[in-house]
Amino acid sequence: MWELIAQNRRKSKIVFFAMFLVLESLSIMIGLSVYYPDGGYWGALIGLFIWLIQSAIAYYFGDSIVLSVSHATKVSKESYPVLFNVVEEMKIASSQKNMPEIYVVNDEAMNAFATGIRPEKSAICVTAGLLESLNRDELQGVVAHEMSHIINRDVLFMTFAGVMLGSINMISQGFLSGTRYTSRRSRLGKSSPGGHPAIVIAAIVLAIIAPLLAQLFYFAISRKREYLADATAVRFTRYPEGLASALEKISGSATNLVYYNRITAPMFIINPMSLTDGESLLDTSTHPPTHKRIAILRQLQYGGKVSFRDYQTIFKKENGSVRLLPDSALADKGVVSVRAASETVSEPVTMTSKARKITDMIMATSGYLFLPCICGLKMKIPPTIGKQQVECPRCGRMMTVPSVTSGINHTGEKTKPVEGVDSVYKRQTPDSWESCLCACGHSIQLSPLFRGRQVYCSKCKAKIQIDYPE
Repeated sequence: MWELIAQNRRKSKIVFFAMFLVLESLSIMIGLSVYYPDGGYWGALIGLFIWLIQSAIAYYFGDSIVLSVSHATKVSKESYPVLFNVVEEMKIASSQKNMPEIYVVNDEAMNAFATGIRPEKSAICVTAGLLESLNRDELQGVVAHEMSHIINRDVLFMTFAGVMLGSINMISQGFLSGTRYTSRRSRLGKSSPGGHPAIVIAAIVLAIIAPLLAQLFYFAISRKREYLADATAVRFTRYPEGLASALEKISGSATNLVYYNRITAPMFIINPMSLTDGESLLDTSTHPPTHKRIAILRQLQYGGKVSFRDYQTIFKKENGSVRLLPDSALADKGVVSVRAASETVSEPVTMTSKARKITDMIMATSGYLFLPCICGLKMKIPPTIGKQQVECPRCGRMMTVPSVTSGINHTGEKTKPVEGVDSVYKRQTPDSWESCLCACGHSIQLSPLFRGRQVYCSKCKAKIQIDYPE
């Protein structure tokens, strides 16, 4: 594993250096076209300053910016117990010391990505549609793939490569816009000690091709990183079919992701731009063709082993003689056998019930309170309602927003204090979403899959005991 990380770091440094040369060359040429010959010096300084500022922003705030652009919400274990358990399993399988933060995007599309500068400060983000549409083995495959990006330091590369691309695009677009709206005399430098017409033309040409060159440097490695993350993921899960089936479902989905842009799109397990436009140049530039990834994974499944050497052999068969893994990784004698599929009970799912589950999941992540009435109606209360009591539209009963500090639940039943906990909440509908309010006013969402006896408020850290119906 350390050999793979070292290989990634070496390749990242080469790409960074090549992209930095493109950035500085562009800045120098623009400077020379504006003021010759001292403009080249100032152009280099300005280009370096822009890159340093954006790199600092990416290092300290890059993950937050990506999560914000994606409209991701940090979630708790009681709301998404299966997702948390799967991430914990992959954390242990990868020997990772720190647990990544877990986020959910309120989107019916299926996709996922990882972000963060280093493993100690990382996050895994999945969509609500992915959680509802995948079984546990498939979800485990996706999480393992994203965990592999964190372990292999791919998230660092993606963040800074995005910064370089952004810097080059910003400088190029700024210069081209300036030349478009200035007079011909100013562009040719006749009214100032500016550059020679040949230099101006060269700068315009470089401003056009520089973003393309930077993308080529970036795409040259990013596609292999997806294969490498797949290879590492199946080592963690020991079940290649899980990831293969997940990729098949994501690529075959007709629902398009809403929140992404050209910088964040390559970070997803499947580029959402390719899902919109088909497997065109957009997909083959940032990600390898999905059908090839699935074919490799399924051949591993049928082969019964998930070693790096087996993955490399199948990879070369599918992609010619292209090399993916270093010799040190291929020399690993630890052959791991493919495990059996998890035992799951399949339940018939209709489109209506699936849409309802996704809607409930999105509303829970958005802070809605789920208040079940004893008449059987479940009310969904927006977080901005500002009331402590609401009327049931079916039976007319006044329902109190459940609070663990008032000593009663929303049915009027008193709760007894218990030693060692701050408060007690009695759950009414364990098989559906349910909410309660902590003393600090923070809402706690209990999912249909949560069966724990205790929860902690993420805001004030109060310990709350959960009781269930007899």
